[in-house]
Amino acid sequence: QVQLVESGGGFVQPGGSLRLPCSASGITFNNYAAGWFRQAPGKARERVAGIEWSGSTTEYTDSVKGRFTIPRDRAKNTVYLQMNDLKPEDTAVYYCAKYSGGWFRVGGSYDSWGQGTQVTVSS
Repeated sequence: QVQLVESGGGFVQPGGSLRLPCSASGITFNNYAAGWFRQAPGKARERVAGIEWSGSTTEYTDSVKGRFTIPRDRAKNTVYLQMNDLKPEDTAVYYCAKYSGGWFRVGGSYDSWGQGTQVTVSS
């Protein structure tokens, strides 16, 4: 059974940084693409970053480009969301998700989710 566990959320002031790890059990996470999503109160869930299995392809939503990165540590079977220069509008619950294959492709989908971790950016 696949289990994804996020951690690292918390309260941070604007301009600060956080790193969210997502560890996986029950699968070789390194073989799959993965993504980080977020959902703010009253808003739809949005994908903020994605990474293919090899790490050679990453994707970011426009609002986080240049501030967030999605590295993966293959030795630890873990995907991270490194968030820098945080803004109040980044406040949300952040979720890690596993993709159905190693590459992003038409017809694929995210098929396993973590429980989420709260990130609050405020002065």
